[in-house]
Amino acid sequence: MSYKKLLIIVGIFIVTILLGAFVYPDGLKERGIEFPRFFDRSFSFGLDVSGGTLLLYEADLNNIEISDYASAMDGLRDVIERRINYSGVREPRVQINKSGEKWRLIVELAGIKDIQEAIKMIGETPYLEFKEVRIEEEAKSILTLQEEEVKKEKLDPKILQIDPYFKQTSLTGKYLERAKLSFDQNTSLPVINLQFNEEGTKIFAALTKKNIGQPLAIFLDDYPISIPTVREEIPSGKAQISGKFTLPEAKELVTRLNQGALPVPINLISQQSVGAVLGEESIQKIAKAALLGFILVLIFMILIYRMPGFLASISLIIYVILTMSIFKALPVTLTLAGITGFILSVGMAVDANILIFEHAKEEIKKNKPMRISMEDGFQRSWPAIRDSNIATIISAVILYYFTSSMIRGFSVTLAIGVGVSLITALYITRIFLQTLTTNK
Repeated sequence: MSYKKLLIIVGIFIVTILLGAFVYPDGLKERGIEFPRFFDRSFSFGLDVSGGTLLLYEADLNNIEISDYASAMDGLRDVIERRINYSGVREPRVQINKSGEKWRLIVELAGIKDIQEAIKMIGETPYLEFKEVRIEEEAKSILTLQEEEVKKEKLDPKILQIDPYFKQTSLTGKYLERAKLSFDQNTSLPVINLQFNEEGTKIFAALTKKNIGQPLAIFLDDYPISIPTVREEIPSGKAQISGKFTLPEAKELVTRLNQGALPVPINLISQQSVGAVLGEESIQKIAKAALLGFILVLIFMILIYRMPGFLASISLIIYVILTMSIFKALPVTLTLAGITGFILSVGMAVDANILIFEHAKEEIKKNKPMRISMEDGFQRSWPAIRDSNIATIISAVILYYFTSSMIRGFSVTLAIGVGVSLITALYITRIFLQTLTTNK
């Protein structure tokens, strides 16, 4: 065995042990072994596994042109997702649904049982506003007031919510007609052009005259999305935000600006608390069944293929740990369909190893040495493995982009599982077998 391969194998096992601790930290805690807080991260389960809240909103698009319906709904969905994520809910599902002439938003919040709390997270129509910088003395005064308030037993939330650095102006999103993406003729960098209506033009002209050389912050839902510096008075009602934007950043900023400019009220028309279809007891049964099935597969591989089967079984264990750690780290929302996709990917990982070994057995029957037979087995099986896995990943991508809800969960776990199985079957199993055949 070469020194380089030995280091690779040792590295693989060290990484696998660490990922195993990440996937199942409780098993180590029971033995008095403590890991950093990152290892305490929980799996993210979907609505059908952990239960939660489902809200249905209808959008009022009466003041929007028909051609802008889709973009208005996309902007609204972006704001609601950001609000929910800011509240700490993992993997919310916010979907746009068109029923006849009506546009609706379906909001699924896994793990949230209090409907009123869920409604509070969604809030009202996105709100865009422009704020100017406070003078230094005023900022210090507010900060001092807030520090004194913190020392009190009964806190006044109104004082703590005051922004010590920016103050409100009368210029809000209702005066903005449109934000548009464009490119600077000299630098070719993306810029954002703003156009205000007649009343907004007057307010904006006064603000820019007052704040020459100072920042004029743009807030969406009390969150700063841009803080450009005013270079001169702008009486035309046309402004430009320039900077070192990447194209995706500029597109996102335009979308967010238009979110505040487009008045899209939403009305709650349906609300329900969704109980977990599976429940904790059923999840434990599924886990036991999956573990038993996996063990039987490993036994089959070892009995049929002996030492290569044993090495492939180790590779499969590494595959499961690696895939589950990806699910936990991203995190991937595990619905019942998502769990099914993962189990299916395990079958495909086993199938790749079987293809390799069966081709290798055919080469052994030709009286070729084991090392050459194994390499030929990998070479001959690669086209079939490649084509089947690529076809599966393409199918998963199509399912993800052209479906919604639970089907997306299935496609995500299947695609990740298949991708990882290619790595373990064609790299980890291969390096194990190369080590074995080198030493006869």
